[in-house]
Amino acid sequence: MAGNSFGHLFRVTTWGESHGPEIGCVVDGVPPRIPLTEKEIQHWMDRRKPGQSRFTTQRKEPDTVEIVSGWFEGQTTGTPLAMVVKNVDQRSKDYGDIVRKYRPGHADYTYDAKYGIRDHRGGGRSSARETAMRVAAGAVARKVLGDRITIRGAVVQIGPYRIDRDKWDWKQTEKNPFWGPDKAMADQWESFLDGVRKQGSSAGAVIEIVASGVPVGLGSPIYDKLDSDLAAAMMTINAVKGVEVGDGFALAAEPGETAADEMTMSNDGPRFLSNKSGGVLGGISTGQDLVVRFAVKPTSSILHERQSVDRDGNDTTVQVKGRHDPCVGIRAVPVGEAMMACVLADHLLRHKAQCG
Repeated sequence: MAGNSFGHLFRVTTWGESHGPEIGCVVDGVPPRIPLTEKEIQHWMDRRKPGQSRFTTQRKEPDTVEIVSGWFEGQTTGTPLAMVVKNVDQRSKDYGDIVRKYRPGHADYTYDAKYGIRDHRGGGRSSARETAMRVAAGAVARKVLGDRITIRGAVVQIGPYRIDRDKWDWKQTEKNPFWGPDKAMADQWESFLDGVRKQGSSAGAVIEIVASGVPVGLGSPIYDKLDSDLAAAMMTINAVKGVEVGDGFALAAEPGETAADEMTMSNDGPRFLSNKSGGVLGGISTGQDLVVRFAVKPTSSILHERQSVDRDGNDTTVQVKGRHDPCVGIRAVPVGEAMMACVLADHLLRHKAQCG
């Protein structure tokens, strides 16, 4: 199976399955002599790990990360940086009924049709369990980027309920289990998801990732556009079905007079009067905040019986057991942050290599 790596100079390869003994990643291209501790990586891992509220899967994984290469005396060495996480709370018996059945909305059918073999236990390689190692790689990427660049994520919509952007407060994202920047909406999401969970159903979400302090000049204008790489990175996250940069699709409804970000000169150089393009023009960063949003579909594993087919070509029904997120988009926030960090670290190294 190819396609387990992303990035160019900062290149991440992940490996492992949902119910295997461990998962891991290798990060190539990390510059030497960057101070790094397992505790720093663990901080970001803890933000993603399951079982932290009733609104996420109750699988209990500590997600304790261990650096096994590319690291010596508290610094990176410049050689491949490898990290592993043990799986400790697999419940493979929950998947015994779908050994030959395909779960609607999952990769079961396509995976089996392509490879002729699949690990039915939680989806194997196609499981969102893999994203834990993206977060580990993202923690390293943040160290490469340094303190100048800040990356933050928030949930801006769950089901049909959107935040009031006038009430945006980044501090609130640390005070509720939804990473919600609008306290009133976070309270409404709690009631809504309690109902969804009791009904054995699920809901989708929209996540917004913002990077501040990004310098001008990252990206290039043709096939290596910064925004195209960001969009591709977000689309690799499980259950993501749409990505927009800046005002995205809303720009299609605006006239040309208001759609472009006008500029003026200040004592610090050119200044933009708006940021509808999300911090990217012609594939190159403008120095404004980078803004990316992505839509996550409702969790496909629900308690309701659904129509499907089995591996033998028969019509059947599937009722999924096990521990699943009523809204998988909630735990996608730290994953989206990690993907933003990895793309920016890659582009920063590429920019320095070409332009100094």
